[in-house]
Amino acid sequence: MKIAQFYENGRVRLGLIQAGGMTPLDFEGDMISFIGSDRTMDTQNSQTLPLDRVKLAPPLTRPAKIIGIGLNYRDHAEEQNAKIPDEPIIFTKFPNTLIGHNDQITWDRDVTSRVDYEAELAVIIGKTIKHCPESKALEAVFGYTCANDVSARDIQFSNTQLVRGKSLDTFCPLGPWIVTADEIPDPGSLNVRCRLNGNLMQDGNTRLLIFNVPSLISFLSRSFTLVPGDIILTGTPKGVGTFRDPPVYMKDGDEVIVEIEGVGRLINTCRTG
Repeated sequence: MKIAQFYENGRVRLGLIQAGGMTPLDFEGDMISFIGSDRTMDTQNSQTLPLDRVKLAPPLTRPAKIIGIGLNYRDHAEEQNAKIPDEPIIFTKFPNTLIGHNDQITWDRDVTSRVDYEAELAVIIGKTIKHCPESKALEAVFGYTCANDVSARDIQFSNTQLVRGKSLDTFCPLGPWIVTADEIPDPGSLNVRCRLNGNLMQDGNTRLLIFNVPSLISFLSRSFTLVPGDIILTGTPKGVGTFRDPPVYMKDGDEVIVEIEGVGRLINTCRTG
């Protein structure tokens, strides 16, 4: 099942993606409310809408946590001559970063001039867990979506921590929808790609994750409770702009596409001020 959030009359609603369109759900509440409910799929009073007539919202708009994982692909560590980490490298992004499919990534050139793309598989937690064993970890997943961990590299590399360079407004495109976990029984073998203005920049597979999805969920849950709607960005494969020769950074008018096998394509444009 593919389930999306969309805007209607100034509020967020839920819809099922099916047959080339979207059918609104008869549900009062947003995605996090839905994840925590009995998940009734009532569409009997709804008419399927063409997707081009729907304004999609980010699949989640009020997560308790957005958890980023750094250096989690072997080839990404190798492209920057970095040591393979012994345990996951964790950072956070703030909810103000969230935007949806076809929204604009924006930044002030007086704040940053080195804005980079990072295609990532995002995991959406579906139930409250603490000290979850790896063997049970996938049972806690509601679904998966595409993410772009947009990064201000000049800020990131000049700070001793990652949060500010990762948390500028609009710096976490997410979407276009969530694919529920039953449709992706093995998140450890998915192609992850990024295109910038049509040029293939990243072409990886989650087989190359250093810490796979179950191990990440288990590791994180040993330190803090994970709750429905928490987002885990699992890391990015090689090919990011900052480690290219010469470096490639996003600029005004660029189009960036994150595509994940079995999930979908997340498309955003860039605007600078």
